[in-house]
Order: sequence, then C-alpha cells, then structure tokens
Amino acid sequence: MDPLLVVGLLVILFAVFTVLKAVRIVPQARARNVERLGRYNRTLKPGLNFVIPYVDRVYSMIDLREQVVTFRPQPVITEDNLVVEIDNVIYFQVTDPRAAAYEIANYLQAIEQLTVTTMRNVIGAMDLEKTLTSRDHINSQLRGVLDEATGKWGIRVNRVEVKAIDPPKTIKDAMEKQMRAERDKRAAILNAEGQRQSQILTAEGDKQSRILRAEGQRTAAILEAEGQSRAIDQVFQAVHRNDPDPQLLAYQYLQMLPQLAQGPGNTFWVIPSEVTSALQGVQKAFTEALPRSAATRDDMPESSAADEEVARASEAAAEAVADAQDAESPNGPRQLTQGVEDPSAAFPDLEKERQER
Repeated sequence: MDPLLVVGLLVILFAVFTVLKAVRIVPQARARNVERLGRYNRTLKPGLNFVIPYVDRVYSMIDLREQVVTFRPQPVITEDNLVVEIDNVIYFQVTDPRAAAYEIANYLQAIEQLTVTTMRNVIGAMDLEKTLTSRDHINSQLRGVLDEATGKWGIRVNRVEVKAIDPPKTIKDAMEKQMRAERDKRAAILNAEGQRQSQILTAEGDKQSRILRAEGQRTAAILEAEGQSRAIDQVFQAVHRNDPDPQLLAYQYLQMLPQLAQGPGNTFWVIPSEVTSALQGVQKAFTEALPRSAATRDDMPESSAADEEVARASEAAAEAVADAQDAESPNGPRQLTQGVEDPSAAFPDLEKERQER
C-alpha cells in the first residue's frame, strides 16, 4: 500500500476528529463549563457552541432544572431528651454553574450535611409535642439557613419539607394511650351531653302535654257546666211556662221512687215522709170526677166509668207502695200483695168513694 495514501487518510481522520471536537451541542436547561489552558473561560449555553480543540477543556453537564433530593433519616435529640428520626426532602436549583463547579466540591453532600446540622439546632430547642405540631416552623427555619448558606455556591433552595418524624416505639405507645384516653373522655362528655339534652326535651314535652291536658279538662268542665246550666234553665222555664198542678208533681215523684231503689248496692233504703203526701195527691187526682164529652156520657154509665177510674188509681198506688217496700226490705224484693190481701185495702178512701158512687 502506498505510504502517501496512508498518511493522507490519517490527516483526513485527524481533521474530522478535530472538527467534531470543536463543535459542542448543549441541551436545553443544561450548562457546561469551559477551561482554557486550565483556567475557567466561559460557560456554554444551550444550543450549538464552538471551542478550540486541544486548548479548551469542556466539563460535564450541569442540570439547571429544579431537583428533588431525599436524605436518609437522621437521629435528632429534642429538648426533653428524646431521640427522634427525621427524614427531609429538599427542592433546590442551580442558578450559577460556575459557582456550583468551583465554589464547592460536592454541593449535594454539602447540602445534606448542612441540613442535618441545622435541623439538630432547630429541633434541640423544641420538645417532642412541639416538634410534632410545628412542621411549618421547622421548614421555614431550615429553608432560611440553607438558602443563605448555599447562595454563594450558586444554588437556590426553594423548599424544605420534613417528610417524617418517627419517635421511639415506647413513646408511640404512650401517645396512643393518651389519645385513646382523650377520645374516651370526649365520647363520655358527648354521651352525657346527649342524655342531659334528651332528659330536658322529655321534661319539656311532659310539661307541655300536662299543660295542654289541664287546659283541655278545664275547657271541657266549663263547657259541661255551661251545658248543665242551660239545661236546668230550660227545664225551669218550661216548668214555669206550663204551670203544672201539685197532682202532676206528686205523680212524677212517685215514678222516680222505683228508680232510686234499682241500684245493686241499695240494701237499705229509707222511704221519706213525703211518700204519704204524694199518695194522697195521686188519690185525689184519680178520685176526682173528670169531665166527659156528650158521646162518652151517653155511651158509658157513670158508675162503670167511676169504677174503672178507681181501679186504675188503686193499681197505680199499689204498685208504688210495693216498689217502696221492695226497696226498703233487706231480704230483697217482695210481691205486690205481701202484707196486703186486697189492694183496695191500702186505700180505704178510694174504696169508700167507689161504694158511695
């Protein structure tokens, strides 16, 4: 093979390699530092860039996007001498590639160690209960310290979050018992409040029902009394308007005597003295000659009519006396003719009047 041809091929390959080495393409949101003869020269921007081969040295890419870093849990001692493990999450972004490359050797390790030391200082001034309830306060303090320290490294800390706070197992058990006791206490209080409210509502309902029932009974009593008053007034007016004679009143009195004696508990009944006067009034009412029409006077003999009237009066009087004796007798009702063989003997005046006629 011709040596000149080999040399030409080598020269062509060297030229192509040199051209490729002079052209650098940087993706978006990336940056690359360039050193010329061992000294920082410039930072390549996203896009097509040219460098001097064999003179400029291009370093690895630096990501300019926001990054999320999670550190392993770190043990921290609280103010009340309890060891808790805290896990953090940090959101940061490289704003100056030159400072990130030349101001700090490893900015991720530096951020982790700075986060641990700052967190121990913050948690050491707080007890366990405050630590568990003050995450926002811890996050703000960590972010302030980290952002101030990492500013000269070309890094901006956007956010710091406490991912987890794990107290010891014994503390967890004690906290669970405390929370269970608090829940039981609140449940007992709510139950007592419910029972009290229920009893109050029940008492109020009973009170209202009694009031309404009493008002109803009062209204009913008033209406009943008004009704009785009107009935008595109407009866009184009717009696005075019709002007009844003493014989009618005596007959009505005798009709009421059997009803007084019909009670199942009436084993002893006293006949008032007015019975004799009532019987005499009935006797006079039935022994008086009633006026008759002309037809009646012609068809019926006077003696027959008088006899019938006397017989009816005798029967009515005998029934009244028998009912009175039945009510007075302790051995129960008696027959109508008990103690009297002839009903007309109870009224001698009626029999005498009948014989005279």
